[in-house]
Amino acid sequence: MAAVGAVAARPAVLRRAAAHSRGILTRPGPPRPRGPLPRTPWTTRGPPPDQLARMVERRPVREQVELDSITYAGRQHFVPGLARPRFPPWDRGWRDPWHSPGPRYEDMPLRKERGCFICHQRVRMLEGVRQAQWLTKTKLVQGLPAPVLSIAENPAYQLQEQEEVVHRAIAHARLWETTEVAPRREKYCPVLFEDLIHLCRSMSMKYPSLARRMLARNYRIAATWERESTLLQIRGLNGILMNSMTPIPPIASKEEILATKDHVLETFYPISPTIDLQEVNVYQELNDTGFKDGYPYSHPHTLYFLESANNRPNRFRPEQLRAKMLMFAFGNALAKAKVLYGNDPQVLEQPIVVQSIGTDGQLFQFLVFQLNTTDLVSNDGIKNLVWIDSDQNLYERAQCVPEVKKRVVIVSEWGQSTAGLGMVLGVQHFQLCQRSGRWHGAVLWVLNQLRGLMLALAPFLQESLKQVLLPGSICTADVPHSIQAACQASYELLHKDIPICNLPSHSMLV
Repeated sequence: MAAVGAVAARPAVLRRAAAHSRGILTRPGPPRPRGPLPRTPWTTRGPPPDQLARMVERRPVREQVELDSITYAGRQHFVPGLARPRFPPWDRGWRDPWHSPGPRYEDMPLRKERGCFICHQRVRMLEGVRQAQWLTKTKLVQGLPAPVLSIAENPAYQLQEQEEVVHRAIAHARLWETTEVAPRREKYCPVLFEDLIHLCRSMSMKYPSLARRMLARNYRIAATWERESTLLQIRGLNGILMNSMTPIPPIASKEEILATKDHVLETFYPISPTIDLQEVNVYQELNDTGFKDGYPYSHPHTLYFLESANNRPNRFRPEQLRAKMLMFAFGNALAKAKVLYGNDPQVLEQPIVVQSIGTDGQLFQFLVFQLNTTDLVSNDGIKNLVWIDSDQNLYERAQCVPEVKKRVVIVSEWGQSTAGLGMVLGVQHFQLCQRSGRWHGAVLWVLNQLRGLMLALAPFLQESLKQVLLPGSICTADVPHSIQAACQASYELLHKDIPICNLPSHSMLV
């Protein structure tokens, strides 16, 4: 009690200080001045010169003695607490290409001061086709050209039962080629491509020119050109190329080619056209079609791109895929033009045409490119042409997993006389009646379903009995009336108040 009284006798200020100091008794100091600092020589004129010189005087640095680190090199195994040893680089005595650091970029013989922008197969163009048009100096025409449409719409160039065989090709790729429930895109997309190419090969007996073509995979292309003050290059792997012994004839006439002089290329300032391309300083200005001299199938015909990645982020969007198709169709045409006409910029006497098709297994993109000129430095003069038909669905969807609606069973149509008849069985209503003990409602539900089944089967039985029974028999005329009378009697019986609530718990309805 004396201690409590002593604490209570303290001043209020000390009690508050003790409460905030966690048991340590402290005295409050003088209050800090809230106004400006007092005017002193230090606050008005700064510190004295001797004090300022002492502040900026450089202090001597203590000499650091380097200590030898103790490593576990002598023990030849790791020891905790000891430093890791550093050994000099091992000289094999011969050059191993897999374990050689290689020269520095500054010391490479192909290094150049001027940078080059590379377009490869993984480049995704931000502006899509518009960006590819500027890079290739190309005018866009929506839709396929008339010569290609005339071939597609001519029945003479179509397969027999074309709809059926294409449907089988789709079913083979999406349903039959796998043991999984739903095949992956990387599986069915190449299978669908091979099946459609096989259908085209099947017409080689009717059109022998189809046999003078060859598919090339994993070939590398290189094409270099200059656009304004930028050096550009397309190189590396790309799609599957179909080569031909003869080139595709030009699509556009000379008048249409000369009319491209008035076309103004669209720009997208302030975005740079080379924003997505890879800039390198180690490169070689090379133009190569990817095939040796003397190759019989030397003319590029159609370029195929399969976007078969399972994950959507890894696949090209349709606009990006069309830009990629345009760039590589241009690259194949430019490399072939440099082989035929040399490296000098000029307007081609015979334009080079390359087709391209891109798909993800369902959505198809079609492109026809015509290279008219290799003078790509300025925006003036004749320009190249491209025709694009985009976003064509080969089929709406392929249902690999059947769609099951829970608690609802839909019965299909039975015969012509019951066209449009469907019975929806209320399984949920029966379960509710069973759980709540309403046996009268459950039994009525079962009898009502039997009645509906009898009404649905009545015309079907009538047609069947007319074919089975002998003509002139009494049953031939009486069966339909008997079935209808039974159905009517059952309907009237169902709506009577039948006392069936006293059924035992072990009844067959449970």
